[in-house]
Amino acid sequence: MPMRSFRILLIEDSASDGRLFREALKEVGVTVQLVIVRDGIEATDYFRQADAGLKGRPDLVVLDWNLPLKSGREVLKEIKASPTLKPIPVIVMTSSNAADDIRVAYSLNANAYVTKPNSLMEYINVARSIEDFWFMTAILPENYPRTYPEHARLAS
Repeated sequence: MPMRSFRILLIEDSASDGRLFREALKEVGVTVQLVIVRDGIEATDYFRQADAGLKGRPDLVVLDWNLPLKSGREVLKEIKASPTLKPIPVIVMTSSNAADDIRVAYSLNANAYVTKPNSLMEYINVARSIEDFWFMTAILPENYPRTYPEHARLAS
């Protein structure tokens, strides 16, 4: 049986970090559709459109904590307060390793907290861990509609 394609929504304002994440996924050979949004407002708009069936709902969200316009903290709070979005796993991936940020992320129901990698090799290790755990080991919820628009940016 062929493996289904997974969709990752990366919410990241740094273009270089977005490129490194995309490259790491390619290196590992993870079969995903990667969609990147650059700030908290764009993330909120994306989720609103996904709920309306206009964009594909992600299987996994990778969220930067320090975003412009609306913080990662605010975005996480909105995701986990929504009955339709709450089941989607959220990995906070940020440069902060402050104990307060980690505590707040988990108190807002983040599924994991990862310190942002500093090199392509470290990004590859994170991508491999995401594939191994989130796509090969964990069972993700499938009780919501999925659409995969043709214009979605692909990791490959």
